[in-house]
Amino acid sequence: MKSMVGLAVLTLSLVLVSFRPLYTLDEITTAIRIGNANDLSRYLDSRVDISLPDKSDTYSKIQAEMIIRDFFTTNGVQNFLIKRKGTNGGGSEFCVGVLQTHNGDYRTTLFIKQKGDKQLLQELRFQAQ
Repeated sequence: MKSMVGLAVLTLSLVLVSFRPLYTLDEITTAIRIGNANDLSRYLDSRVDISLPDKSDTYSKIQAEMIIRDFFTTNGVQNFLIKRKGTNGGGSEFCVGVLQTHNGDYRTTLFIKQKGDKQLLQELRFQAQ
């Protein structure tokens, strides 16, 4: 009887652990919507491709956070509207939307990839409209 209870507890524990929350596209878009580079940095991969109207390159996570923070501060984020989102094979997701700022709107594209038990932002593009 004790072994049955132990087996049941072990099985339940494994099931509960498998449902732990993952980083989601919704959390990433919320960080962008409120212009919070600090929250967004939690979802950045170790190397991130960033395209801005005046520059484009691959940056370390720390550099990317600084560049995104500067972009959000300079432009004054007002809102982020999702236009399209979906999945690609291999655990990849994408999102296309419009970042509304005090300085105008930017077509924004996000590419996210599953790495281990996390979804990480690998590419972020802002194109002036």
